[in-house]
Amino acid sequence: RDAVLESYTGRLAATRSKLAALASEQGPVLERYNTLKSMADLARGLGENRLKMTLSTYVLAARLEAVALAATQRLLVMSGQRYSLVHDDSPRGNNKSGLGLQILDSWTGVRRDTQTLSGGESFMASLSLALGLADVIQHQSGGIDIETLFVDEGFGSLDAETLEQVMDALEALRSGGRVI
Repeated sequence: RDAVLESYTGRLAATRSKLAALASEQGPVLERYNTLKSMADLARGLGENRLKMTLSTYVLAARLEAVALAATQRLLVMSGQRYSLVHDDSPRGNNKSGLGLQILDSWTGVRRDTQTLSGGESFMASLSLALGLADVIQHQSGGIDIETLFVDEGFGSLDAETLEQVMDALEALRSGGRVI
């Protein structure tokens, strides 16, 4: 019995030393694995990513921010300097964030959801976004002319004064060389 226990003790000690050697060999591999896993989690919007924003959403959010800035220039003219579009990347509950827009109302100084806009205001925001997107694409493609057809029935939702402001903004585009 003592001989058997001594044999087991010897094999256990040998296995322990093999295990320790394997663990020290695997240290760099495990460290690299943890680094790659944290990078993959970050790209997928997991881990320590407080906005839960994926890498593709991050890139799109940067583009959306540029479109919102360009659209705001148009929207300010159409709304009589009242509304601005603001990129919003704040998280909403457990959902991922990054591609939100809010309206900044200069009359109240408050940001609000775009869903609170009236039909005519919503049309102006949509038209501004379409024009802003065209501006950003044209700018980022080296100034290549983009021929766009924009057909919408939202003009009927505008009151006379707002319709005049929108038409003035579109006329300004025409005088800038665009075909409307």
